[in-house]
Order: sequence, then C-alpha cells, then structure tokens
Amino acid sequence: PVYTVGQQIIEGLRRHEGLSRQAARDRALEALRQVRIPSPERRLDAYPHEMSGGMRQRAMIALALSCNPQLLLADEPTTALDATVQIQILILLREQQKQRGLSIVFVTHDIGAAVEIADRVAVMYAGRIVEEASMSEILRHPRHPYTQVLLGSRPKEGLKKGDALHCIPGAPPDLARLPPGCAFAERCPHRRPVCEQSLPPTESVAERHAVSCHRWRELAIDANAQALAV
Repeated sequence: PVYTVGQQIIEGLRRHEGLSRQAARDRALEALRQVRIPSPERRLDAYPHEMSGGMRQRAMIALALSCNPQLLLADEPTTALDATVQIQILILLREQQKQRGLSIVFVTHDIGAAVEIADRVAVMYAGRIVEEASMSEILRHPRHPYTQVLLGSRPKEGLKKGDALHCIPGAPPDLARLPPGCAFAERCPHRRPVCEQSLPPTESVAERHAVSCHRWRELAIDANAQALAV
C-alpha cells in the first residue's frame, strides 16, 4: 500500500525484463491502457487505496501481464466485487486471453464465473481433484456426487423470496486429519462403507473426462434409467 501502482509494475519490468526506468514506465503505462483503466497517466502515480475495487483488480491484471507471461494464475479475481464489475473483469480476462494466446488457471468458488470463462474445469474437494472435464460436459453429465450437489446448490431460475436454497449438509473435513477414504463420504448422499475405507482411484468416464468415485458407474446407470423413465 505504500507503493504507487506504477512503482509496483515498473519494479517487475526492470527486474525481469532489464529495462531502463523510462522504458519500464512506458511499458507500465501501456499495460494500464490495455486493461482499459481510465486516465492511465494519472493512475500510474496513484496508490491502491485511491482506486476502487474494480480498478485495483484491473491494475493487478496489468501487473500480472506486464512481462507477457504464457500462463496467468487468477486466484479468486472476482471475489468481493459487485456483479457488474465481476462481469467486466471476466470479459477483460477473456479478451486478454484471446489477444495474447494466453492460458489461464482460474481458481474460484463461483460456479457462475467458471461457466463464463472456463473451457475445462477441475472440481476440487479437500485439496484433491475429484472430477475433471470440459465445462459443457460437467454441466450436462456431472459424475461425482460432490459435483452434482455443488451444481444443485446454485439458485434456480424463478426462485422467489422465501424459497429455501439447497445446501450441502455437514462441513468440510480437517485438511490436517483427512479420512482414509473419500473426503466427501461423510456428506455424500450415496456413500457406502467402501467410500469411507479407501481412497477412490481416478478413472476415465469418457474422452478427457475423469472422476474419482467408487460408485460413479452405478450412479451413472441410475441417472440414465431415470432419464429414460421421464
């Protein structure tokens, strides 16, 4: 907080790119323009507390992209931002991705944000990937019980005031004392003794779709049978 936005970007450019102070300042100014920060010349000399949450996030993206990385790790980039600003940040990330040929690892607890930006998704529970597939495949055919209840907990269209939201019962496990079996077993509506006894292997459901669940095959058969009945 005691360094201006420009100082923080310039420091990285000088250290990693070996630029002169003036050349680094010019690059930093261009970085702010690329993320569409208004009055970039003035914002370059501004302190973080003088900027709104959305502008600070844009400045962080400018800082992260200033040295032209091939991979951007965006850890909860839309947290604590209002809905309108969240959408703006997601659009900005998508634009930068296309313009730069950039890969983005987007870490989020917001399913809606993941749907907007992700091509593929890895669903994690208690520090372990339990399902991985394309975003469209996860939405259409979620195979892990955690993925299913996670998607089911989203507010539905037409939700009215006073309607109860679906929630996942129980609480996440202590990461320092994980159980020997599936970490989700205690909260899983489909658990069996084997789920609590041994860690499920990661298996291929389809091309580029993997899941870690002892019961995914029989649950998939049940889901298909229900769909046919409807």
